[in-house]
Amino acid sequence: MNQKQIGFTASKKIGNAVNRNFAKRRLRAFFTEFSKNLTEGTYVFVAKKEILDIEFSKLQNDLSHALKRVGALHNGQKSSS
Repeated sequence: MNQKQIGFTASKKIGNAVNRNFAKRRLRAFFTEFSKNLTEGTYVFVAKKEILDIEFSKLQNDLSHALKRVGALHNGQKSSS
């Protein structure tokens, strides 16, 4: 069984509670899509202000590229479900 720990954070620099929650929801959506292909470990996603304005497809590409660079994705591919 894969053991993964995950954390999401968005500081007040992001904006009000609505913006912070939106940023964390976007990160959770990404994690849900890619979680099956992540290696075991602890992951902490920190939202930056730009996450509020970026298109979700661009966000997916940027995050998957970052995970590939650190070797956190199996086969470097996203999940198919």
